[in-house]
Amino acid sequence: MIIARRAVTQALSLTGLAALAGVSPLFLIEQAFAQTASAADVAKPVSLPDMALGPKDAAVTVTEYASMTCPHCATFTKEVFPKIKEAFIDTGKIRFVFREFPLDIKAAAGSMLARCIAKDDSAKYFAVNDLLFKTQDDWVLKDTAASLTRIGKQAGLSQEAVEACLKDQALLDKIAADQKFANEVLKVNSTPTFFINGEMLKGEQSFEEFSKKITPLLKS
Repeated sequence: MIIARRAVTQALSLTGLAALAGVSPLFLIEQAFAQTASAADVAKPVSLPDMALGPKDAAVTVTEYASMTCPHCATFTKEVFPKIKEAFIDTGKIRFVFREFPLDIKAAAGSMLARCIAKDDSAKYFAVNDLLFKTQDDWVLKDTAASLTRIGKQAGLSQEAVEACLKDQALLDKIAADQKFANEVLKVNSTPTFFINGEMLKGEQSFEEFSKKITPLLKS
């Protein structure tokens, strides 16, 4: 069940973000349907174009669903992802896809800002996400509005552009639609959730666990 658009739009305004004291869910996670998701279901983007690193024709695709306010996602980004990037992405062995699964309004705002800054540039998008995860406590626990505005300005956006981004209802609707598909079809109900060639891997994982899953697929 999705939060009323008016409430979401108000909460995503700079004033609403600054006043937001607690965690407001973007939508309530519903019970998963009985059907099983296929690798093809995981592979296709729904509303927003995929942000990905690595060759499109890679033998292995890792897809991450994450919330920008999720501490486990931040730990993965800071400690595990660099090792995956060095060993598998930079060497052209895998494709890594990041998809938004915001668990609260602030996470949605962070994802929207990353999309606005990066536009169609995946490398820039991953760089913004990296910054947001590394500074998570600063912009989530303190003055969210001021922090996101500062990050946007550092990336070349004006304050007006940041405000317009965070009020972009069409962008928010697409993020919500993709999240709904992930929940109902792919059974994603927590973050981080990963898919390795369609196989679900839930929760924060070590580099060694990823390597155990990825390496055999590269040899097959």
